[in-house]
Amino acid sequence: MVVVPTRRVALLGGGFSTDEDGLLDDWLLGRARSPRPRVCFVPTASGDAPAYIDQFLTAFRSRDCEPSVLRLFRRELDDEALRTYLLGQDVVYVGGGNTANLLAVWRVHGVDRLLREACDRGTLLCGISAGANCWLEGSHTDSFGPLTFLRDGLGILPGSVCPHYDSEPGRRDSYREAVATGRLSAGWAVEDGVGALFADGRLEEAVSRTPKARLRRVWAEAGQGARERALPCRLLGGGEAGAAATGRRR
Repeated sequence: MVVVPTRRVALLGGGFSTDEDGLLDDWLLGRARSPRPRVCFVPTASGDAPAYIDQFLTAFRSRDCEPSVLRLFRRELDDEALRTYLLGQDVVYVGGGNTANLLAVWRVHGVDRLLREACDRGTLLCGISAGANCWLEGSHTDSFGPLTFLRDGLGILPGSVCPHYDSEPGRRDSYREAVATGRLSAGWAVEDGVGALFADGRLEEAVSRTPKARLRRVWAEAGQGARERALPCRLLGGGEAGAAATGRRR
């Protein structure tokens, strides 16, 4: 019997670039399929910013993993080598920046197709901000300057997502309006400090590095506009911030 790998995606509201405690990155590595995972950082959304790359390597070289970086603005791999490299990763970790630019560059180089294939083979896809936006059908973004919506994601996860839901002015109201008016489909509001793991499109686990941070489900209801529901998150580092999420969605 052929065993089909679970397709897994993690949305991060933090990590090495924002948090000093490392709790979300430790949690993430603990969900990899290998005890010493190969972790590829993809900084396309930041234009392969050198300081961002250095920050990743500093954080992950001290962990029990094999970190590497995929640079596309100075690409060194041909198509065959690029496919071999990406399909050989246990975790693909996408950094923040400009979501629209990220998707455009990926499509030019065929990375979008390769990431779908990697996911189908069991690679854990994840990321923060733009690196979370890219996996869904639609997202809330400032890629074009003002806060707006983007309906051109990879669609590996159904629905939409809004990063920085609790920390950036205007995010909550703008995302709720986009969902209420049908510009974005129902989705996930990710507060800073949260990690959400999806398996085959369904929420499997929600965690938080702070007691107050939550993952929220946002949807439109006829005659009532946008509605939202905070989901329970397991508090990392000891204690509980509610029970583990069960995966029920609206």
